[in-house]
Amino acid sequence: MNHYETVFILNPVLSDDQVKETVKKFEDILTEEGAKMISKENWGLKKLAYPIQHKKSGFYHLFEYTVAGEAIEKLELQFRRDERIMRYLTVSLDKHAISWAERRRVKLKQKA
Repeated sequence: MNHYETVFILNPVLSDDQVKETVKKFEDILTEEGAKMISKENWGLKKLAYPIQHKKSGFYHLFEYTVAGEAIEKLELQFRRDERIMRYLTVSLDKHAISWAERRRVKLKQKA
C-alpha cells in the first residue's frame, strides 16, 4: 500500500449539492479499490492562477489516502471522463511528505 495525495479542481458553476456528489463519487471509487482515507479537505472556491476552460476559479479538494498503485489508474481515468473535473494531480508521498502532512493536519485541528 502506497501513500498518495490527490488534489482536484471542480468546475465553479456547480451547485453545492453537485460538488458534494462529485466528491463522494471519487471517494467511493477509492474505497471500492480498498483505499484507506486518511484525510479529506475542502479548500473551497479559489481563484485560479490562469484560466482553465475559460474559468477563473474552481472548487479545490484534497484527498490523502493509502491504496495499491493499480487503483490510481482507475481513479485518474474517471477524472479524465468526468466533465466536472477541470484539473487533478496525484502524487506519491515519501516519508518526509507524510510527516509534513501529519503536522499540517494537526495544525488545522488546533485552529478549528
